[in-house]
Parts: sequence; structure tokens; C-alpha cells
Amino acid sequence: MALDALLGDPRRGHPVAAFGRAAARLESRMYADSRRRGSVHVGACVLAAALPALAAHRLTRGRPLPRAAAVAATVWAVTGARSLRREAERTADALDANDLAAARAMLPGLCSRDPDRLGAKDLARAVVESVAENTSDAAVAPLVWGALAGLPGLAAYRAVNTLDAMVGYRSPRYERFGWAAARLDDVANWAPARLTAVLAAACAPAVGGGPRGSLRAAVRDGGQHPSPNAGRPEAAFAGALGLRLGGASVYHGVPQYRPELGDGRPPEPRDIRRAARLSRAVTVTAAALAALAALAGRR
Repeated sequence: MALDALLGDPRRGHPVAAFGRAAARLESRMYADSRRRGSVHVGACVLAAALPALAAHRLTRGRPLPRAAAVAATVWAVTGARSLRREAERTADALDANDLAAARAMLPGLCSRDPDRLGAKDLARAVVESVAENTSDAAVAPLVWGALAGLPGLAAYRAVNTLDAMVGYRSPRYERFGWAAARLDDVANWAPARLTAVLAAACAPAVGGGPRGSLRAAVRDGGQHPSPNAGRPEAAFAGALGLRLGGASVYHGVPQYRPELGDGRPPEPRDIRRAARLSRAVTVTAAALAALAALAGRR
């Protein structure tokens, strides 16, 4: 996690990007409008990621230095906390400069929401919601699975989450083929999303919020979100930041309305940096807990 905080994602040769290209090539060969075919695709891709990690896990057993190097390299590769915060802060810089065109161009790097007609406050809401959800996906969840299952857990989780981003959206092409990827991602993120909500509440004082209000929003509003997981961290961030998230949005040209999360004011551009600070605090706390859990598991 220190490598990620200092260096961010590798600019070239990123292993997750290579995995995505390989998964896309396999999809082009075996795609069919079928849940069974999609399930086979997901299974093959996850195994392709997990088996080399399992081999590295076994080869480094009883060898502390090689194991530490393998774990550090894998955690660096599969987490993206710094990149998430950097993209959010770049959008905040564009909004501070009243450059809506630049901010809209950056939004697809954070979420799939259509940015063309969004104003400054709508963009701020989209970014804050993305930071909240992806703090779970890009930081907390990999750490949870790494602490539970070591190198195979890290690699398998990132494979599942990447496949969900590629084929898990509900669209005419992926309604059936992407079903297995979406459901597997829901299962993999169930516990990490709720842990992220708890950690956001614990870290709320870092951004001037209160743990009680954050937890209340997570419990009261988190389950109203159409996603079984995304609503928990989003609601907890809303409560910690004193904001109200949710509302009307457009995804892939389709208008959607998400239930409101939290009972504060609507987000403003300055809240993006507050969300990034909360995300950093949650990430640091999650890393410490994951290390302690891994040590406890060894003992």
C-alpha cells in the first residue's frame, strides 16, 4: 500500500490492464447470449489469474523475503487508491477553474455516468459517489481478500472486479453473458463494502464529521441503493461528509433515479477533496487492519 501511495499505478505494463486485454480476447472467441457461456468465461479468467498467484504462494512458503516481495508487488498491482484520489482531485481542479469541459472529459475515468449535460454540482456528486464506492472496490476489498486468502485472494478478487467492470453492466449484449460476473462481484464485495462503511464512520472526524451520523446514514439509507453493496459506502461517506448523495443520473443514455443517501446538503466541488481525504484515511486504516488480520491468521 505504501508503494501505491508513493508511486500510483504503473504507467506501462500494468498487469490488470494485460488481464483485461486477455479477457476481452477470450470473450470475442466464446461470446454467446448465454449465462452458461458467461459463467465459463468468468471461471476461465479467474482461474488464469489465481493459479499463478497460487503457485507463487506455494513457492514462497517458508521464505519470508520472497513472500514479502511477492505480496508487496501483488498488492501494488491490484489496488488503485492513489489513482482514484488523483483522478478525483484533477476533476476538482478543473471545477475550481470553471473548466466544465475538462471536468466532463475526466468523469468517465471514474464512473460510467454520462457527463455531457452535467453542471458543476452534478459533477461533484458523481465524483464523490465514485470515490466512496471505489474506496471499497479499489482499496478495502483487495486488502480483505489478501488478508483472508493471501496471493490467490488478491489476484482472484481483482480478476472478478475487473470482469464485472467489463461485462457486468446490464445492457442488451451483457444481460445474460455478464450475469455471472456481476453476481460473483456482488458476493466478493458484500463484506468489504460494509467494512468500508464502518471504517468511513470511524474516520469521519478526519473530515469534520461524526461517526454516529455516518453509521446512521449507512444503516438507514445504504440498503435502498439498487446495488447490494455500493449504497453502504456511499451512504456512510454522505453521513461523514454531511452531504446528500443520490438522485437523477444518466447511464449509457438511460435515465435512472437513485434513492437519496444522507440528509445533508448537495455536494459542491470543494467536497471532492474532502471525500478524497476520507478515502485516504479509510485506506490507511484498512491496510493496518489487514496486516493485523494476516498476522493473526498466521499465528
